[in-house]
Parts: sequence; structure tokens; C-alpha cells
Amino acid sequence: MKFRITEHAKKEITRRQIPESALQEVLDNPEQVLPEESGRKAYQSRLDFGGKMYLVRAIVEDDNKPAVVVTVYRTSKIAKYWRIR
Repeated sequence: MKFRITEHAKKEITRRQIPESALQEVLDNPEQVLPEESGRKAYQSRLDFGGKMYLVRAIVEDDNKPAVVVTVYRTSKIAKYWRIR
């Protein structure tokens, strides 16, 4: 799937020091895709950042063509967002 990254998401990637390669990994191979508010979806994966695991979440409007990445963030609170299937 192709993605367009909003200017807001680009700023957040820089501000939150998330490598673009990490975002690309989450978008290409998400461990989970979960429904979010307003019909958006959270593409998320657990990634290692210098020896510490974080959950990288990309909030995506995927009913658009191409899908739109609205924002991106990482959190150490993996259990808060992770869904066991």
C-alpha cells in the first residue's frame, strides 16, 4: 500500500526522533493494525531503539488513495496499546 505523509506527521517524526526507516518498517510490515477514532487505524510495531523496546504507532486514514499518515509517535507503554488476539 502506498502512503502519503502529512506535514504534521513529518514534523512529529523529526521532533520525536523516529527514524524514517522505522516508520517505513511499521507501514510496510505492521505487527498490528487496530481501529482508532474517526475511522482511522493505528499501524503499530514493537521496535528496538538502542537497546530499549518501544511501540511505534502510525495513525493512518487508509480509506484514502493513497493512505494518509496523520501522525506518528513512539511509546514505552507497550501494554497500554498492544492487543492480544
